Amino acid sequence: MTPQQILVLDPTGADPDAEHQALRDRGPATLVDILGVRAWSVSDPDLLKQLLSSKDVSKDARAHWPDFAETVPTWPLALWVSVSNMFTAYGKEHSRLRRMVAPTLSARRTAALQTDVETLVNAILDDLDAFPAGETVDLREHLAYPLPIAVIGRLMGVPAERRPEFRTVVDNVFATHLTVEEQVANTATLYGLLDALIQIKRTEPGEDLTSSLIAARDEEGDGAALSNAELRDTLLLMLAAGYETTVNVIDAAVTALLTDPQQLAHVRSGRCTWQDVVEETLRHQPAIKHLPLRYALAGIALPDGQTIQAGDAILASYAAANRHPRWHRNADRFDATRPSKEHLAFGHGVHFCLGAPLARLEVAVVLRLLFERFPDIQLAAGPHELKRLPSLISNGHTTVPVRLRPTSAH
Repeated sequence: MTPQQILVLDPTGADPDAEHQALRDRGPATLVDILGVRAWSVSDPDLLKQLLSSKDVSKDARAHWPDFAETVPTWPLALWVSVSNMFTAYGKEHSRLRRMVAPTLSARRTAALQTDVETLVNAILDDLDAFPAGETVDLREHLAYPLPIAVIGRLMGVPAERRPEFRTVVDNVFATHLTVEEQVANTATLYGLLDALIQIKRTEPGEDLTSSLIAARDEEGDGAALSNAELRDTLLLMLAAGYETTVNVIDAAVTALLTDPQQLAHVRSGRCTWQDVVEETLRHQPAIKHLPLRYALAGIALPDGQTIQAGDAILASYAAANRHPRWHRNADRFDATRPSKEHLAFGHGVHFCLGAPLARLEVAVVLRLLFERFPDIQLAAGPHELKRLPSLISNGHTTVPVRLRPTSAH
């Protein structure tokens, strides 16, 4: 394949649906340029599941990506491949790091959070209730953002007054239109905030994940349980993954329901549930479009005769795979009543997202309580007028303008 045939992914994410169709048109996997790095974008769901569960595919860039040392100093997405946590770990190292976090996000513990999540959502809706009828409200800003920040902030033990500090820097981790210099500065700010959080929790530990991870680090004098870098980068992963992705799913679900009132009618008539809406949202508009990166440990033969060579980078193109026409009929249509809503929004295999139960809970509660409180809510812009986030990773809108009540309601 010549360089001219490599598809350059748009760092601004301006037209993701067209880009994902282009990827599928090129076959199960195709070479793409992701901010100057060459990788195999995999959009065929069967092939992607195979690679995500293969022992011949690693997420450890330092060990298994020959271009790591040369690429990281000048690549805007360096943080995505250079962190030291379970996101980039392979084999036994991944299992070790995952075990330290898994109990906090178990299905049982997550289910026990439902009352707390409902209380948080109702408090946010109380604030929304104060907006005058007919006034336009940005639901991303005033609902989709504050809930996940509050939930993950409590789980992590981040003091309420410090949570807003993390928002901009976490948003920028997912922004792919920034320069290398801007990302380096953002990473420095982010690590400064994490170091301050660690210091707070060392001084005043609590019943939270940050305190338990610090204890695991400090109780092992030789660092066998958790290194300093692993501690900091695990906190980074939990905050980023537990916040940004859920914001996007709330955004996408509300937008889908307000764009097609029939879908909301399905829920209200009992033809489907809020959980069905959540799953169809995850299939139709997953929070993450492309997830960098994985690396082949050996040559991998592709169905079309091409070969992913050992050391090649692999890009999991979840959004393109979720809408593959061979996997779902009328895949581009949002339909909460479709019998099968299988998707790869949370990944697949050993790296399947630990926070999936919590994200599902948060979104389902938000939708149920929002549409109960504001049954006449309307989108205040056409769906094609909504501006996409400037990112080839994060899948959402910059704003979701709505009118909570028509003016005539008062």
